[in-house]
Amino acid sequence: MGTIRITKQFNFETGHALFGYDGKCRNVHGHSYKLSVTVIGTPITDTSHVKLGMVIDFGDLKKIVKEEIVERFDHATVFNRNTPHIELAEELTARGHNVILADYQPTSENMVIDFAAKIKARLPGHIRLHSVKLQETDSSFAEWFASDN
Repeated sequence: MGTIRITKQFNFETGHALFGYDGKCRNVHGHSYKLSVTVIGTPITDTSHVKLGMVIDFGDLKKIVKEEIVERFDHATVFNRNTPHIELAEELTARGHNVILADYQPTSENMVIDFAAKIKARLPGHIRLHSVKLQETDSSFAEWFASDN
C-alpha cells in the first residue's frame, strides 16, 4: 500500500491589526480565512481495525483542527502582545470580546507557522503533517510545508 496525502479544509473569521505596518493592515480589520491541512501516511491495512483503509479519519483530523485553531480563532481578534494594541485588547476583553494575544505579529505567515506547530503536536504518531495553507483573501495565502522545515 502506498503513502497517501489527505486534506481537510476549514473556514473561520478572525480580526487582527499589524502594529508598525506601513499600510492599511495597521488598522483593526478582519478576514474570512480558509485553512487547508494536509497530512501524510499509509492507509490502515488491519482488516479488524474500524478505520480500515484510512490514513486518518477525516473526523479525527477535524476534531484536532477545530479544537486547536478554529474554535480559538473564529470571531476572535488577534494582537501581538508586545504592541500598544494591548490597551485596546484589554478594553475589548473587558467588554466580553474574544481576544488572542499572540507572541508574534499576526500576519498570515506567522499564523500558519503557529497553526502547523499546534496541529503537529496533536497528530497520532503514525501521521505526519505535510502542509498547512492559510488563505487570507481570494488571491493571498501563506503555506507551510514540512519539507521546508
